[in-house]
Amino acid sequence: MSEPRGTDRPGYKRILLKLSGEALMGDDDYGINPKIINRIAREISELNGSGVEVALVVGGGNIFRGINLAGEGMDRVTADHMGMLATVMNALALQDALEHQGMFVRVMSAIKINQICEDYIRRRAVRHLEKGRIVIFAAGTGNPFFTTDSAASLRGIEINAEAVLKATKVDGVYTADPKKDPQAVFLPRLTYDQVLDRKLNVMDATAIVLCRDNNMPLRVFNIFKHGALKDVVMGGSEGTLVERG
Repeated sequence: MSEPRGTDRPGYKRILLKLSGEALMGDDDYGINPKIINRIAREISELNGSGVEVALVVGGGNIFRGINLAGEGMDRVTADHMGMLATVMNALALQDALEHQGMFVRVMSAIKINQICEDYIRRRAVRHLEKGRIVIFAAGTGNPFFTTDSAASLRGIEINAEAVLKATKVDGVYTADPKKDPQAVFLPRLTYDQVLDRKLNVMDATAIVLCRDNNMPLRVFNIFKHGALKDVVMGGSEGTLVERG
């Protein structure tokens, strides 16, 4: 899966796409940018239309970051629960945008909130995917102290996805933050242990260990680069691939 295939057929049958809440903001300071979410929805619908089974995990940082308030003295569990609710809001917004593209979508929450979305049940999620529906996993893992990155790795493993794709604002993984360090070097390929040993800012350690221990390939790419998502799913070399050495 790590090299370009030179074919119009998708390189993956089933993927888990991780979207940060911040990705939905675009250049705004807060909330959801309608143009951005609609563009992302169009790209996802194109993948679905080509036969790719698409599941998503979405963060909530554009609305609320629990860890930030916890750092200011709020109870961490309370703050994380608030962050989970923010991810539900983003998931519902994505559902609406995808449905406007003519897609069939299900939001499944790790916390019970079944008046507005389904409870997460693994077998039901897999069945939705098999029927061609897009599934959005909300509320992280349902537990405090775990990030939505960890939720993405966990859900990807549970549904037998072929890869976890992390959408970011940069082209992949660098030796340092390229926005702060002009000398930062792009890293097209890494092993899980290199990410952990070098403390690279890819995903949190729990998420990386989950991928490593379950041999789940991870691709980090720029969601704002035109055609990048399609290139990744078609088996191209866009972004940074993290896998076993």
